[in-house]
Amino acid sequence: MMWAASARPKIGHRATSDVVVRLRTPEGRDEWLYCHSAVLAAGSDYFADRLSDSWPTCQILDSRYCVEVRCPDLDLSSHVNAFRLLYASEPVSRFGVRGALGVLQAAVHLGCPRIAAACADYLESAPWDEADEEEVLAAVPCLGGGAQYDRVLARLRPADPAPATAIFLSAFRHATAASSSSSASRELKSAAQEQLEYMLTEDDDAPLLALDVGDSGAVKSQVKDSVGGLLKRFSDFTSSALTRQLESSCSTGGGGDGELQQELHSFVSDISWVCQVLGKLEMMRCLAAYWVGASSDVVAVVDAVCLGSECLKTRLKVVEISAKVLEAVAFGNVVLPAEKTVSCCKRLDRICRDNKAFGLSSQPRRRQRR
Repeated sequence: MMWAASARPKIGHRATSDVVVRLRTPEGRDEWLYCHSAVLAAGSDYFADRLSDSWPTCQILDSRYCVEVRCPDLDLSSHVNAFRLLYASEPVSRFGVRGALGVLQAAVHLGCPRIAAACADYLESAPWDEADEEEVLAAVPCLGGGAQYDRVLARLRPADPAPATAIFLSAFRHATAASSSSSASRELKSAAQEQLEYMLTEDDDAPLLALDVGDSGAVKSQVKDSVGGLLKRFSDFTSSALTRQLESSCSTGGGGDGELQQELHSFVSDISWVCQVLGKLEMMRCLAAYWVGASSDVVAVVDAVCLGSECLKTRLKVVEISAKVLEAVAFGNVVLPAEKTVSCCKRLDRICRDNKAFGLSSQPRRRQRR
């Protein structure tokens, strides 16, 4: 039954109420609520049956006007809140996780499907702490079957590896795809990278993606293909950038190119992020071998494109990638020829010295004391 906002009755209004509900705990403590039969019957299956003519004691004097509800809990607040929600559609989030869990139990006890569904929806989406999880695990299974309660418990079950793997691969392909100049595309790529980092994070819970089970070989193969595509585009960029800078220096005497600087920074930022992911997947070899072999071209394009202190962040990204690659070699995760590794270290040392000089030149000079 639907009421207009002005005509809708209010709980506790004794002048218009026609039913008194007595809530009683196992210890004998009780609370009296002045209610309206039309509201209770519309929102509660229990009261729809209890207040009907088919109830066995409906003909007994006052049996339909004074209903006793025995509450299984010592605290009556959850049942009181459930009765209030029958009258006013308030957001369940105001009660918090534990309060909503109590209202859910009361709603199931009273047969209030709308309130129970609202509580289940909130519990499914709200953040829990460890204490909340323990209470949910203790309470929800006792509510009986039902898809809405299974949705709440589904959060505590391990993630299905097949959908998680598909999401990971799709996000990884997007995160390593060619960058667009639009801000929306850059934001989507950044969001994909953040999502992948979250999926691979190891904390108290198991990571969402586990590559030690199922078709881990196929997953790593697709990751390797995506990384190979990124490195191929970076190689094409370095070749094109060096050619353009050589032609520019011959015609105009040299100088930095803002577009090339921005594109180089985008590439090294993506490769630096890939290093983090490959380290967690134990796949640094597919990047380390390329980076050590291409270190001379990388240094050349950095020297040609990054000519000022404003490019210091790009230079630091190059040092960061090189350090991660050499760390993988030092720990034995990647085995490379010694002469190539030594050459890479020398080039890295020179870039570090140049970065220090750029950093010092960008700092304001202090006035000398007289």
